[in-house]
Amino acid sequence: MEIKVTADLLDGLVLALLESQDYYGYALTQDMQQAISISESTMYPVLRRLQKAEYVTTYDAPYQGRNRRYYKITESGENHLQRIKKMWNDYKESLDAVFAAADKRKQNAQDEEGQHE
Repeated sequence: MEIKVTADLLDGLVLALLESQDYYGYALTQDMQQAISISESTMYPVLRRLQKAEYVTTYDAPYQGRNRRYYKITESGENHLQRIKKMWNDYKESLDAVFAAADKRKQNAQDEEGQHE
């Protein structure tokens, strides 16, 4: 089973990678694919959305006689990434609390069954 990645999380993952270094599109897609299932045809609209929101900028650099377009996180993008990380941590903590409570209820029910035998 695969959990769906929301646009906010996708933005956060891209910005997190760009926080450490600038990337050209193909390399960014390759690194993203190590974490989630994503195609190049999905990545480029994400990058355009982030660029339009001014969370990333682009520049071209020559490579083997061609230009590569590189993506660089902006200060606004870094701030947005921090907001996404906080939202993710809050969400994860909420889910963890639900799972932990469910596990505890299950364990208590099993303990009660064991006492009645």
